Amino acid sequence: MDAQLRTIAEECRAGAYSGRMTFPEIVATLMAAGFDGYFVDYRSATTTYYLPDDASVVLGNEPTDGSLAAAFDAAGVAAEVRRAQENAPDYTYRGFCTRVKAHGCAGYLVSFPGRRVVYFGRTGETHVEHFPT
Repeated sequence: MDAQLRTIAEECRAGAYSGRMTFPEIVATLMAAGFDGYFVDYRSATTTYYLPDDASVVLGNEPTDGSLAAAFDAAGVAAEVRRAQENAPDYTYRGFCTRVKAHGCAGYLVSFPGRRVVYFGRTGETHVEHFPT
């Protein structure tokens, strides 16, 4: 992966944590650069950004509070996604990460061609969110 694409991924990650970029802005920026998705892994504290040719870049996540709950609560994760979509005045990405981990979310995969996000727990339970049309 070339340096320019790595910089775009780094800027999107930083934009999420700082609140400078919303999820739709991050998706649009990454898609325009040619990425086809990314994977957030709370257990390894990394985010991997993928290109269609399977090239990737792995970046470290910023620390978030709390630990990963053993049980996956799909309804709890869905509620946190709704809160993020509403862009509540006190919403932060860091807070989102803390809260979904408390609901047992071990990570999530964002697929641009699939137009969805798959949130998953330690034992494979999932919650799927489709991009708005």
